[in-house]
Amino acid sequence: MKKSKLFLLLALSLVLSMFLAACNGGGDTTTETEGDKDTAEETVAQELKVLETSEIPSMDSVMAQDAASFTALANTMEGLYRLDQEQNAVPGMADGEPEVSEDGLVYTVKLKEAKWSNGDPVTADDFVFAWQRAIDPATASPYGPYMMEGKIKGAKEITAAAAEKKEYDLNTLGIKAIDEKTLEITLEKPVPYFESLMAFGSFYPQNRKFVEEQGDKYATSHDTLLYNGPFVMTNWGGTTATDWTMGKNAEYWDAETVSLETIQYNVLKDPQAAANAYETGEADITGKLASDIVPQYEGDPNLVKWLEPTIFWIKMNQQNEALANENIRRAIATAFNKEDLATSILNNGSVPANYAVPAGFVNHPDTGEDFREANGDLLTYNVEEAKKLWEQGLKELGTDSVELVYLGGDTETSKKTDAYIKDQLEKNLPGLTIDVQSVPFSVRLDRDVKMDYDLQFAGWGPDYQDAISFSDLWITDGGNNKMAYSNEQYDKLLEDAQYTYATEPAKRFEALQQAEKIVLEEDAALAPVYQRSSNVLVADKVEGFTYHFIGPEYSYKWVKIK
Repeated sequence: MKKSKLFLLLALSLVLSMFLAACNGGGDTTTETEGDKDTAEETVAQELKVLETSEIPSMDSVMAQDAASFTALANTMEGLYRLDQEQNAVPGMADGEPEVSEDGLVYTVKLKEAKWSNGDPVTADDFVFAWQRAIDPATASPYGPYMMEGKIKGAKEITAAAAEKKEYDLNTLGIKAIDEKTLEITLEKPVPYFESLMAFGSFYPQNRKFVEEQGDKYATSHDTLLYNGPFVMTNWGGTTATDWTMGKNAEYWDAETVSLETIQYNVLKDPQAAANAYETGEADITGKLASDIVPQYEGDPNLVKWLEPTIFWIKMNQQNEALANENIRRAIATAFNKEDLATSILNNGSVPANYAVPAGFVNHPDTGEDFREANGDLLTYNVEEAKKLWEQGLKELGTDSVELVYLGGDTETSKKTDAYIKDQLEKNLPGLTIDVQSVPFSVRLDRDVKMDYDLQFAGWGPDYQDAISFSDLWITDGGNNKMAYSNEQYDKLLEDAQYTYATEPAKRFEALQQAEKIVLEEDAALAPVYQRSSNVLVADKVEGFTYHFIGPEYSYKWVKIK
């Protein structure tokens, strides 16, 4: 989505100007006394109505693996760090800056005096318990091992031992409670993005006593959860719920910053229905607008638009015989017109993606060049070449036709995108038949884990501010690979980036650039489609709306109703 750093800075500038305008009363020069202001604020109900495009797949931070879940968790939970309004990772539960060893491997973190929503103190053991639960193979966390291996000392050894059916000791994980309010975290290697990493939901604490008391019921409804963040769930019926409510958490350590008393969420997958709800005042903030809705609001000051470091691509499951063929994969990756898709189908500011690491996201530590400047475009649209590759691939397979199951989403935007790609591929690659299966987001996640698909339309937003948040997706047998891709040279480059060059930023950066060329240019392992632009309608009365480029999508901690 971000074709250059300038666009990213412009987006940040827009948000900052909104915040400043709100703080200054939107340019209103009417004079108020403090007493009048306080009275006026008291009469405005601090209630926010938000639309979402999907249900919440999980409220268990250990089991969550998607943006919808991590966004809900970020508004009800708090880790050692939290993202602020300017996209910085700032202390959350951490009390000030940590003490760091000379080799950059051991962090000693003091915790704030804070409470869970039931009044229990938040302790160092709550972090130890949650992290150990996330890495424990018996828990089968879909995201914990991915986030910890290669970063937190002992994580890789625990999962490896379990894979070999050997005994493992969770106490060897690099986290220790020195006392009730002191954590010691030991890293596998220096992590330059430590604060950003610690802001991510997989590293949130959990109340040991409460989780163990709830057992299998934990995180299945609002009353089987505890919270230490700005809000609490007051009404949530589980993963199939299409509406839920959050209320202000009176026990939150920074409760005085939180203005909202209630947030009412409703899932609306029809984009026109969402726009209508906004127009009639039934919603204050919409979900991300569909392409055919965005033009209706161009120029509207209430349309908040930003470019995300989020890429959508087609994953190709190499367990399928046809997709194990490089020519077939390369043909699919280059046979559809990304420019037309971005400008005609999406029409919302999204840009074609010929890459696996987004533009406008990270820069070379020495030269300042964007990641994309050295690597440029890879796997660009070329229908004539795609047809030749397709014919060669079919010849190598000894067939004249291929049928593939394409796993897509159930929103209107997803359906339009998937229909366009199906039409392009079947038209440009003779003999190809695609069965599009449109499923809810939670179903798609489950089928991804089980690798129950041939082609899958999926997206990825970064978990922390570093290119490796994209690059390590494709490590052999990685937790998010789920398409049977494997390349020894790619794995070696990722290992070098994580270990050999851990303290050499330039070499590390260049190793990740080389890795991107392997996964796309050499192997055509997946088919990038576009980098997303987001468009959301935010009512005039909403002040302090905050979106994020990494991790959770939105924070409501700073929102106030004017």
